[in-house]
Amino acid sequence: MKVLYYECFSGISGDMNLGAMIDVGIDPEYLVNELNKLNLKGWELTVEKDQRHGISGTKVTVRKTRHEHAHRHLSDIEDIIDKSDLSEENKDLSKKIFLKIAIAEAKVHNIALNKVHFHEVGAVDSIIDVVGAAICFNALKVEAVYVSPIELGGGFVKCDHGKLPVPAPSTVEILKEIPVKRGGVDFEATTPTGAAIIAIIGTNFVADPIIKIERIAYGVGQKEHPQVPNLLRVFIGETEDLPREDNEALVLECNIDDMNPEFYEYVSEKLLLAGASEVFLTNILMKKGRPGIIISIVCDKKNSEKIKGVLFRESTTLGIREFPFKRNSLISKFEKIETKYGIVTVKRSFYKGEEVSSKPEYSECRELASKAGISLKLLYRNITSVLIL
Repeated sequence: MKVLYYECFSGISGDMNLGAMIDVGIDPEYLVNELNKLNLKGWELTVEKDQRHGISGTKVTVRKTRHEHAHRHLSDIEDIIDKSDLSEENKDLSKKIFLKIAIAEAKVHNIALNKVHFHEVGAVDSIIDVVGAAICFNALKVEAVYVSPIELGGGFVKCDHGKLPVPAPSTVEILKEIPVKRGGVDFEATTPTGAAIIAIIGTNFVADPIIKIERIAYGVGQKEHPQVPNLLRVFIGETEDLPREDNEALVLECNIDDMNPEFYEYVSEKLLLAGASEVFLTNILMKKGRPGIIISIVCDKKNSEKIKGVLFRESTTLGIREFPFKRNSLISKFEKIETKYGIVTVKRSFYKGEEVSSKPEYSECRELASKAGISLKLLYRNITSVLIL
């Protein structure tokens, strides 16, 4: 299984993440071309090689080319993303990261989500950091993201709300239930942007994963530190394909007949952020003839308590049913193939070492069909016809 491993011994910020992504192999020209699809003015990306404690890496700086006074709400940022020419998968991941920050800010300031007023995170450089993270992650096509304990830093940081202790309150809120550490450096090692990126894309939070390393990269931070190199180290490698048959999992369910139907989308989004593998709704008829909904969640045992917390806090349910079951799933691998329309990522699935299915990525096919001026159905059929099972 192809995995990405973040070693956050000196924390993580948005620009360090972009530096590490370029250092691990993302083409800077590709990244800038994709970011230009935001149709957002007033920025430029500087990419340069630099060193910390003699270790060479890539330093990325998002420079503002004009002054702006914009303090954007979540809806403003989502509007910029929705109106952009980015792919749907890049739009979706970007919005998930911003939503994670907004939920934390709403909790810290005890305000409604739609009242959250982004300051530093709403600036053009932070938008570039977040959307750039989504673009790079989706381009790597990894199947899992492992994350070491995250260094938070120390001291105090100046922000729009004044002088705050490190880690900033929103950073702590974002990283709840994720392994962290402190004391390695005396500055803000992990920013809210960096925390949200890793909280959304991270799948396994472990100190020492067993992987066969293929590539090593370093994202260089803006600050120097006398004791600890201010670097974000990432690895791309392979883990052994563990058998996925008889994988223990849970189904959590609850019946609801008294909740505003508009809330289901929000609750489902929160459940997925909490680690649910699947969330689905079923119409039922309850007592006294009232129409109701069953919320069903498929999840690993390790995420069950967090998911139950979301259900009890965000829905009107008074109780949750829990069913253990054995889950059988195929091992999947991603590879890029050259077609007459362009390069497409193909997902191949295996059962006991034998390939049993393959399909091209829908979002990439949609973009290629639009560029080629042909129907998506025709392009999809032509590509699948040449896949060898």
